[in-house]
Amino acid sequence: MSENKAYETAVFAGGCFWCMVSPFDALDGILEVRSGYMGGHLENPTYKDVKTQTSGHYEVVKMTYDPALVSYDKLLQAFWRQIDPTDAGGQFHDRGDSYRTAVFYTTEEQKELAEASKKALDESGRFPAPIVTPILPAAVFYDAEEYHQDFYKKSPVEYKSDRKISGRDEFIRKYWGDEYYNV
Repeated sequence: MSENKAYETAVFAGGCFWCMVSPFDALDGILEVRSGYMGGHLENPTYKDVKTQTSGHYEVVKMTYDPALVSYDKLLQAFWRQIDPTDAGGQFHDRGDSYRTAVFYTTEEQKELAEASKKALDESGRFPAPIVTPILPAAVFYDAEEYHQDFYKKSPVEYKSDRKISGRDEFIRKYWGDEYYNV
């Protein structure tokens, strides 16, 4: 990927990062999606550190995107439609702090857009409980191990099996309908 100052970065925590890559990869204007870790107290955490809840990190996806092709608002829409924003204890069958949701903003504009979209979603009445996903400043991003990158492409059978048992797809269909399953 060539460096281009017109490109921007977005970071989202939506539970297991394996399930968060493909919805963003499907959007036009996404140049790269990396799985990784953000928000903890340990430098250079490993998957074991994060999965065992000892590092304080969230599992996140960090993407580089072309705002001329996809807006940050569109990324927020895709994010909200892939998570349970009312669950502060993890996502679906993945429990614990590393699986919490969050929007990590990289600019003040992203912060404002994220807060507005969260407020609108909360006021929409779509969910029976309040939206608890925090909007946080981006911290140091650590790349996950290489085998986690593009996991849905590298290990499609394991990915599909894990996603199926997670309960994520049923939740998305219940609250967003099939037309919003893949934004």
